[in-house]
Amino acid sequence: MDVVLPRPRFMQLFALKHLGLLACSLAFFTSVNGGEKAGWPIFRGNRGLTGVAQGQLPDKLALLWKFKVGDFIKASAVTGNGHAYLGSDNGKFYAINLTTGKQAWVFEIKDPIEAPAMYLDGRVYFGGVDGFLYALDAKTGKQLWKFETGDQIVGGPNWTKSPDGKSTYVLIGSHDFFLYCLDAKTGKKIWEYESENYINGSPALTDGRTMFGGCDALLHVIDITKGTKEKSIDAQSYIIGSVAADAGRVYVGHHDNEFLCIDLKAEKIVWKYKDRLFPYSSSPALTKDRVIFGGQDKRLHCVQRDNGEVVWTFATRGQVDSSPVVCGDKVLVGSNDGRLYMVSLKTGKRLWDYETDDAITASPAVAGGQVIIGSEDGTVYCFGTKKK
Repeated sequence: MDVVLPRPRFMQLFALKHLGLLACSLAFFTSVNGGEKAGWPIFRGNRGLTGVAQGQLPDKLALLWKFKVGDFIKASAVTGNGHAYLGSDNGKFYAINLTTGKQAWVFEIKDPIEAPAMYLDGRVYFGGVDGFLYALDAKTGKQLWKFETGDQIVGGPNWTKSPDGKSTYVLIGSHDFFLYCLDAKTGKKIWEYESENYINGSPALTDGRTMFGGCDALLHVIDITKGTKEKSIDAQSYIIGSVAADAGRVYVGHHDNEFLCIDLKAEKIVWKYKDRLFPYSSSPALTKDRVIFGGQDKRLHCVQRDNGEVVWTFATRGQVDSSPVVCGDKVLVGSNDGRLYMVSLKTGKRLWDYETDDAITASPAVAGGQVIIGSEDGTVYCFGTKKK
């Protein structure tokens, strides 16, 4: 794939980090951190990025359909309007009918698409390695606008309302170090906020603020109305994945083998979880009393939300870079061993798994009793309950 170079004024910073830095490289919701009943329109399911889906799933899932794209799929799917939307390393962005598994339309760019998309108000938004954020008509795939950043986009967009409530804004981070706020209808820039290094994850929203972790090892908390920094909190190592935010706290793992709970008001780390010496790039799922996240130690971890004490771990045969999703009493997650796993939220016991032909680094989309996920074997899989 083509190499996208940063802006010239970033060249010095681009060379500062060692090779580990490269790894760093609708419908409205019922509530900011609640699930969205009609679909999975955004990465992690809601604007707080808490990774919780509505409904229940059976103990064993059936394969409903497969859709082949012929190249690596690293982007996590989103759903809306009866379709799944996701991109591939072949530079194509697909709309797939959730009932039939057939392609509704395809939109092509010149570079890979690794970032998750967002479905909102009849439009779908996604960023590419080419550095553009695209807005498409969700029914036809027609391009409505595109916005150019200075480097690749590997995280998904989020959204908020304008201060007067009349417009909708889209938020997106880029490897050019900037978080952008754009008018959802026109793509016009409302404001931009500059961090000190790459932004890899999707920005989370809660309590009128947006926040993200970056390769500058900081948790940035931004006032949505002004685009100005409210505070930044030292996370002590660079952050690869997206944070999850709820009830005044942020949960995130970092490259130096720790998972953190950060209190926004106190501006401090409340607890740390550290087990083996492996990084955490998986984004966490939050329930009322638990936090679940994957690790490059080949395990899925479940800890208590109030103090970070371990509840259980579940071992796979590969790194768990996929981000888990909780649905009822079950947890779904992919692994680099090529399997999609479903385990018990209570015990961490394996309930079911399905093996694909390559690593699963994408995260599941869970909505309406269906689970949609792409594999690096070049196939999109949809699971659920087969009708008799």
